[in-house]
Amino acid sequence: MPFSIVPFLLLAIPLLEIAVFVVVGSQIGVLPTLGLVLLTAVAGSILLRIQGFGLLARVRHTLDEGRMPGRDLVHGVMIMIAGVLLLTPGFVTDTLGFLLFVPAIRDIGWRLLRDRIVVVSAGAAGGGQHPKKDDKTIDLDMDDYTRGKNEHSPWREPGRRND
Repeated sequence: MPFSIVPFLLLAIPLLEIAVFVVVGSQIGVLPTLGLVLLTAVAGSILLRIQGFGLLARVRHTLDEGRMPGRDLVHGVMIMIAGVLLLTPGFVTDTLGFLLFVPAIRDIGWRLLRDRIVVVSAGAAGGGQHPKKDDKTIDLDMDDYTRGKNEHSPWREPGRRND
């Protein structure tokens, strides 16, 4: 998103929310409008919890299979954004938040972002790929490591005090 659009959105969205509050409030009244805002916040938090835990289970399953969960990670970010939008008071943000909870809408977003995202794995979780070893890395097993002083250590420099 270009930077010039961000200030516009920061101004336009609250103004749009106020206009929608006025229209809805004039149609159904103030208390029902406030109740509807609270109801969408509660429904959003319940959806966030259900879909969030389901997504975590899918990510864990994908990682256990040795694959990178790129699509699920992007879906997770979209679900998090949907939760924030639903917890923000307003009907426009609630509508956008509920739309992001629909998997088909998230898939459209994934297709738009897929070519722009690079998922990089580190360690054994990324399908058996291990970081490249270099000469500066010392990999010790628990049997190789001791806490006490070792006068015969090859790493001890002659003439250096190791207190």
